[in-house]
Amino acid sequence: MNFQIEKLSLSAAIQGPLDALLVLWPSQVTPNALGHDPVTRWVATALEQGDFELKAGAVLSLYCQPGISQRHLVVVCTGDNQPAQIRSAVQSGWGALKSAKVKHLGLHVVGDASPQVLQSALSHLADATYAYTTTLSQPKARVLKQVRVSAEKVTEAHASSVRHAQALIAGVELAKEWANRPANHATPSHLAQAAKGVATGRAFKCEVLGPKEVAKLGMGAFMAVAQGAAEPLRFIVLRYSGASASQAPVVLVGKGITFDTGGISIKPAPEMDEMKYDMGGAASVLGVFKALSQLKPKINVVGLIPATENMPDGLAVKPGDVVTSMSGQTIEILNTDAEGRLVLCDALTYAERFKPQAVIDIATLTGACVIALGAVRSGLFSSHDALAHALEQAGEVSGDLCWRMPLDDDYAEGLKSRFADVANVAGRQAGSVTAAKFLQRFAKRFAWAHLDIAGTAWRSGAAKGATGRPVGLLLQYLTDLASKTDVADLSAAKKSKTAKPAPRTRKSLVKAQPTAVRKA
Repeated sequence: MNFQIEKLSLSAAIQGPLDALLVLWPSQVTPNALGHDPVTRWVATALEQGDFELKAGAVLSLYCQPGISQRHLVVVCTGDNQPAQIRSAVQSGWGALKSAKVKHLGLHVVGDASPQVLQSALSHLADATYAYTTTLSQPKARVLKQVRVSAEKVTEAHASSVRHAQALIAGVELAKEWANRPANHATPSHLAQAAKGVATGRAFKCEVLGPKEVAKLGMGAFMAVAQGAAEPLRFIVLRYSGASASQAPVVLVGKGITFDTGGISIKPAPEMDEMKYDMGGAASVLGVFKALSQLKPKINVVGLIPATENMPDGLAVKPGDVVTSMSGQTIEILNTDAEGRLVLCDALTYAERFKPQAVIDIATLTGACVIALGAVRSGLFSSHDALAHALEQAGEVSGDLCWRMPLDDDYAEGLKSRFADVANVAGRQAGSVTAAKFLQRFAKRFAWAHLDIAGTAWRSGAAKGATGRPVGLLLQYLTDLASKTDVADLSAAKKSKTAKPAPRTRKSLVKAQPTAVRKA
C-alpha cells in the first residue's frame, strides 16, 4: 500500500476524490467542539438519538450522502487512543468497508492526533487488509492500494510516523509471508535467497554459509539438529551498516527451523502443519532488515539466521546423544524437540565476533510461554536491565507488547547432566524460563535478551496465520537507539564547535588570510 499525508479539516477531507473515508473519532472530542460540516452534524444527531456511543469500536456508516464526495463514509470511535483501542476501532471500521472493494481510502483523524496514533492506525489497517496469496492457484490480490492520511494538525513528526508505518508494514508483511509459506516453499535455501533479496543497496551485505563452513566453525549443536534433514542447512549473516564502523552493532538472532517434526521426539499429528511457522524468529529478522532498507536509520545491525529442518530420519540425533557446541560446551540432548535452543546457542557464540552492544535472539521456543502469556505479550528474558527496559518501552510504544520473565539461577538446576556440561531440557515446570537459562550460558560476553514469541508470532483457528510479530517491537527499539545515537553525535558536534580555538600563531594567521592579502 502507498501512504500520503496532508493537513486537512474534516470538512475538507469529505471532499476528497476517494472511494471511501474512514474517520477515527476519539472519545474526548464532542461534536460541539468541531465545525458544522455534514459529518459532525450527523455524529451529533446519532449521539442524541442513542444510535452511536463514544466508546472504542463503535461504528456509524453512510452511503452516497449529499455534501460528501466519497461513496462510503465510516466513523469509528477510538476511545482514549490506546493501542488496543485503535486496533479495535480500525478492525471495526474496515469491517464496515471491506465488502465495498475500496481501492483508494481516506483515513482522517479527528482532534489533535499524535504521531503514534497515525502509526498504530495504519499498521492495524494493513493487518486487517492483508491476505496470503503465494501458493493459491487463483489468488485474490489486495484491493486497497492507496491510503491518504489527513488531520487538522500535521507536523514533520506526523510525516515521519507515516514513513515509519510504511516501512514497518513492509517488514511485517515480509515476515508474515515467510512464516505463512508451507515448508516446501520455505526451505533453508529459500530463506537464504530471501535474505539476499532483502540485502540490496550499499549499506547491506549478506553472507550464506553451508554445511562445510558451519562444520569448520565447530557448530556441533546446530549440525546435530540438521543431520536428520535432507534439506541442507544454511547459516545466514545479514549486515546493515547505517553508522560509522566504530559503532558496535546490535545483533538479532532469529530461530530458523523451517519445519519442526520434533525429530525422534516426534510431535503429535494434530496441528503439526503449523510447525512451518517455527522459523518465525528468522522471518522477523528478515522483516526488520526490510524495514531498515526503507528507513535507513543511523545504526549498525547484524542479523544471524541458523536455518534447518528438524526431521526424524535414520541419521537424526537421538535422545541421550552428547554434542559439542561452538563454545566448546557439551550438551546432552534429552529431547530432540527442544531443538531451537541448540541452533540458537551456536549462533549466540558466533555473535561474539561482532563485539556487539547488544544481542537479541527471537524464537518460537516453548509451548510453556504460550501457557504463561498467551497471544498478548511475548516473553522477554534478559540479563541486562537497561536492555530489558528499552525493549519493554519499545513494546509499549509500538503496541507489540512483551513481558519480562525471571532468570533466577535456581531455575538452571534442572539443566544439570551427569554426561555433559548441560542438558537441553529441564522438565515441564517453568519450561520457558529453563529454556532461557540454557541460552544464557552462551550469552555471557554481551548484553543479551531473549524473546520467546511462540504465542505471539502465530494465530490458530479460523484466523490461522502469521502475525509478523515482533517486527514492530524490534524496529521501534532500533530506531529509538538510532535516535539516541544521533542526539549524542549532535551533542558532540556542538561541543566541538563551541570549544576554545587553538592559539593562532603568526603562521596560521598568514594561512587564514585571503589570497589577495597574502600577495600584497
